[in-house]
Amino acid sequence: MGRSPDTGRGIVVVGASAGGVEALQGVVANLPADLPAPLCVVLHLPTGFTSGLPEILARAGPFPARHARDGEPLEGGVVYVASSDRHLLVEHGRLRVVRGPRENRHRPAIDPLFRSAALAYGSSTVGVILSGSLDDGAAGLRAVTAVGGVGIVQDPGEAPFGDMPRNAIRADAPRHVLPLEEIGPMIARLVHEEREAGAPMDEMEAEIRYAELDLATVKEGEVPGSAIPLSCPECGGTLWELQDGDALRYRCRVGHAFGPFSLDEAQEDALEAALWAAMRALEERAALSKSLASRLEGDALDRQRRRFEQRAHEAEQHAGANRDVLLSVSRSLEEAAS
Repeated sequence: MGRSPDTGRGIVVVGASAGGVEALQGVVANLPADLPAPLCVVLHLPTGFTSGLPEILARAGPFPARHARDGEPLEGGVVYVASSDRHLLVEHGRLRVVRGPRENRHRPAIDPLFRSAALAYGSSTVGVILSGSLDDGAAGLRAVTAVGGVGIVQDPGEAPFGDMPRNAIRADAPRHVLPLEEIGPMIARLVHEEREAGAPMDEMEAEIRYAELDLATVKEGEVPGSAIPLSCPECGGTLWELQDGDALRYRCRVGHAFGPFSLDEAQEDALEAALWAAMRALEERAALSKSLASRLEGDALDRQRRRFEQRAHEAEQHAGANRDVLLSVSRSLEEAAS
């Protein structure tokens, strides 16, 4: 059992992705049993996946862990884990579990949790970024430190997947970059530390409303930043670009959000999907033209037959060129991953 609702000792929010289960186990194993603050955890999960993470973390550490429930009061010394296909947010003293738009291609995503904690708990927030790919959590950690909270990032050199810690460091220069074994003890120190409050960023509250899929916010259409000539890979709508310190972020009118590296990956996937669709359409056009040409016989139909044969030939040529582009894109992706 937890000790009491809303202990007043702040909150700890933790984000992880690839390689994150082992990292989370390492963190909770080094936490004291009398930790006064609740821990809220987002681990990127496939849609529809039933996570056994609460049971894993309960065995690894000294206090209970469970999936978060909407409206549930926060208790000190309890680990709350985000469920598949739901964002986990916090208000002061309670949890929110919502099915808002994906951020950085994930639901649950790390950034919405961190922003909501920063807005609700201010300088009493401790944000932790662990092993993972791409850049979810970087903007969220920046929100935590903007209000006077503290950021901790796993040393990218020891993380199985170092991109997420590395991008968090690049975006925010957090106070602590630590090996895994030192993160738990540092959390235990920081939840007792008094810190000077900072000011929430102007767009923070609006971005939390987007995560909740607040219809009034969507209808207003006042997306933070400036509209740019790029479309959202999730829904096809216009993207807005927001300068966040030295980093860039992107959001569409209905709330899909991206860091630069997440957007780049999403654009690559959209390009590949478009190329496959074009190749299918070209192959189908060639097959149809051949079929029609074979059925047109006789002098009166000779001109139409030649026309369909020419169309089939052109479609096959275009399909071959499209195939070369697809192979080139695949090679580029493999080289980038190596």
